[in-house]
Amino acid sequence: MDSERRHRETRLTVPRRLATTIRFATLALLVLGLSTWGLAGAESRIGFVNAARVSAEAPQAEEARASLEREFSPRDRQIAEEQSEIRRLEEQLARDGALMDEEEQRRLQRDVVARKRELRQAQEEFREDFNLRRNEELGRLQRRIVDTINDLAEERGFDLIVSEGVIFASDKVDLTDDVLEKLRQDLGESGS
Repeated sequence: MDSERRHRETRLTVPRRLATTIRFATLALLVLGLSTWGLAGAESRIGFVNAARVSAEAPQAEEARASLEREFSPRDRQIAEEQSEIRRLEEQLARDGALMDEEEQRRLQRDVVARKRELRQAQEEFREDFNLRRNEELGRLQRRIVDTINDLAEERGFDLIVSEGVIFASDKVDLTDDVLEKLRQDLGESGS
């Protein structure tokens, strides 16, 4: 059993390592090829964008978070209220259980168990709905960021914009602040 698990783990981790190595090798070859191409012919313009920073600081990201908060906070409050009510009933049962007749005590215990079951189901539905909506908003934000980067690259005549896997990028090629500014302008112009 243990050797079977190790075999599965090895089978899963080797491709990840290989994929990472291939990505870095491809990026290195791309940069080397572009720098050689730039020396042999026309000058290439390469830029860098810190996508994680743009995703975190874009005004559209804050707008998406606020939208999710407005949409899901009523359900979150309902769940918290139900948790409080269940705690109150459990405390009542612990405090007054010995004073209750047997039928009343069983009824209260069944009520607590049923409410806990319903609460777990409501929490699971809440998590699923929230994750689905968050992923929708994240996908929309990522598409908007990519479109903005593409527009900026075309406007300024860049041949290549890189993001992940970059070890160093000078301020001269870092377009992150420009992308954020364009996103702020887009939000101001569209009002959404």
